[in-house]
Amino acid sequence: MSLKVIPKPNNINLFLADFGQLTKIRLSFSIVFSSLAGYFLAADFLNTRTIILLIFGGYLIVGASNAFNQILEKDLDLLMLRTRNRPLPARRMSSIKATLISLFMTIIGLMLLYKINTRTAIFGAISIIIYTCVYTPLKTKTPLSVFFGAIPGAIPFMLGWVAHSNKFGIEPGILFMIQFFWQFPHFWAIGWMLDKDYKKAGFKMLPTGYKDRSTGFLILLYTFWMILISLFPITKYTGLLNLSILAAIIIFILGLIMLYYALDLIKKKSTKSAKKLMYMSIAYLSLVQIIYVFDKFI
Repeated sequence: MSLKVIPKPNNINLFLADFGQLTKIRLSFSIVFSSLAGYFLAADFLNTRTIILLIFGGYLIVGASNAFNQILEKDLDLLMLRTRNRPLPARRMSSIKATLISLFMTIIGLMLLYKINTRTAIFGAISIIIYTCVYTPLKTKTPLSVFFGAIPGAIPFMLGWVAHSNKFGIEPGILFMIQFFWQFPHFWAIGWMLDKDYKKAGFKMLPTGYKDRSTGFLILLYTFWMILISLFPITKYTGLLNLSILAAIIIFILGLIMLYYALDLIKKKSTKSAKKLMYMSIAYLSLVQIIYVFDKFI
């Protein structure tokens, strides 16, 4: 009878795994997807160079923001079940090493965005500054941290438009507002799900501090505003950003589904309901972005 030998992961594989956790690779790629959606909405022709720079520059900026966040919160991450195995609290990576990685990503990321145009780089810099220097330290101070966190979180969708046009106007403003209002039901649903874990670290993520009807009502209110902003381009008062009646109907139906889950959370006040709302919010944003792009080209 022979014993099966399980090979140990080498240092490169361990580093790549930790790098993925440090930069939150899935979240970073979803944000890059938002940037590309914004670019396709603005572009009347596709520039391969700009697309490549936007993908890599955007990932590096988002990844650096996530890494700086984990550096600042490494001691708090150790207190929470879902984060205690991250590279820094688990001591698989030192703070100095993580800081050097973050600085390198920031510099290279901004350089790549600057090669697209100056405004794209400026918005990238604003994003990382607010996320690291405002949102992160406020998470243990006030629920208003979600408001400030929603600003860098909303920049990627509009960043793609700015990358193509080198202008900020009504069109990227609407894209920004869609993702800005979307942040609240999304992150408050997560805050509801993980309330006990967040409180262990002292994070104040829910608007009232409790899983109550008031928090549920605010989730419902911001969901309503998100839907209105998503449908606003049908009015034709949004410059080059337009929406057909068919696309608006589909988005409206998606919004009604999300409103249903928000109402269900108010009614049941359960973690299961919050989880359903969270997943629906992810589906809503992704589908709205895809619908916007398809509606332009079809």
